[in-house]
Amino acid sequence: MKKSRGRTGRKRRRKHLRTPGGVNCSHNLEYVKLKKWLKDRGFEDGNLRPAEFWGTGRGLMTTKALQAGDLIISLPEKCLLTTSTVLSSCLGEYIMKWKPPVSPLIALCTFLVAEKHAGEKSPWKPYLDILPKTYTCPVCLGHDAVRLLPEPLRTKAQEQRMMVHELYMSSKAFFSSLQPLFAENTETIFNYSALEWAWCTVNTRTIYMKHSQRECFSIEPDVYALAPYLDLLNHSPNVQVKAAFNEQTRRYEIWTKSQCKRYEEVFICYGPHDNQRLLLEYGFVAVDNPHSSVYVSSDTLLKYFPPVDKQRNAKLSILRDHDFLENLTFGWDGPSWRLLTALKLLSLGADEFTSWKRTLLGDVVSARNEQQTLTITAKICHFLIEETQHILLQISQLKRSKENLQTHLSLVEALHLENLKILQKSAENLCSFSMATT
Repeated sequence: MKKSRGRTGRKRRRKHLRTPGGVNCSHNLEYVKLKKWLKDRGFEDGNLRPAEFWGTGRGLMTTKALQAGDLIISLPEKCLLTTSTVLSSCLGEYIMKWKPPVSPLIALCTFLVAEKHAGEKSPWKPYLDILPKTYTCPVCLGHDAVRLLPEPLRTKAQEQRMMVHELYMSSKAFFSSLQPLFAENTETIFNYSALEWAWCTVNTRTIYMKHSQRECFSIEPDVYALAPYLDLLNHSPNVQVKAAFNEQTRRYEIWTKSQCKRYEEVFICYGPHDNQRLLLEYGFVAVDNPHSSVYVSSDTLLKYFPPVDKQRNAKLSILRDHDFLENLTFGWDGPSWRLLTALKLLSLGADEFTSWKRTLLGDVVSARNEQQTLTITAKICHFLIEETQHILLQISQLKRSKENLQTHLSLVEALHLENLKILQKSAENLCSFSMATT
């Protein structure tokens, strides 16, 4: 019988598991199995450990300090799940003879569903076991959560839902052709829920890796690769990395351009995305994201320009023709140049209208136009602050009445809280600028 180490041993163990950055999870059975599985495929265990972090949840921490230029991870090609993996499986012959050809995306989704269904028999089980059981991409959100999303994300979320549904409907015949491979009915295996899960897995977790075009696939780019263990690295907008497949070593490598202290979470950057893009593509929101902004719809703009303005339609036509009715935003620094330009043009007086080209080029037309633009910008900002606060109140009430939607509503709430911070900062900047110019 193993001798107990007593209180001192327990304290040491707790100290080992609960590091300053997060709680080390590498002793958990699913990670032990995953690491063994990766080792069998040539992955050399480095300085990364699975851990639970406050704020980001599951991620990877480093057991040694990282400096700019250090290699974070090097994953052998054998560990990557690509369309080549799919074609070398029992699905390969069915994909190669199916007409019209399936897309690389559907091939990967089909493989994930089939391997998940195989359970213990799947050689990819150690990886499948650590994949999320559910996702928080908009396609997975309930209608109550989606209707509370800000525009243009709400429209994009609805489009995403329709796209995944159409993908499922258009792939049903292909799924049926796989029946000889399964004892169970393929309609039960490849149901909508299974495809949605697989699509979210590919959409949120793949790395970019370009593959040569194959005739057995449709013309959509084949640029996906699922990277076990590497995909535990979370996103931060404040770090920089270099990531690519090394053709010489046949490994996917990530090199850091930032520093990271020992036992802290190691981050990578998915790109300079704002929070709407992050939620749409990955299902999360980044706190204090420097790339984030709050979008202003053309309907909101027009609330402050009455129809009595005889030149309003002409102004709108100019803005539409020059693509100045979309991507109008408030950021951490205040209103964007595009938003100010659109408002300046809409604020032109009857005697100033002929100067609309100068306005689009950023010229000052008159002091009156400048002042009116700032006044209306401040009004729009305050309107959006009040609107956001009202939505946050609605979310708070829904969270109390619909406990099953807590996760989804909390995500939407996080997005609006970030938007509120941006708008409040914009309002401060506008106030300071207004005081400086009067």
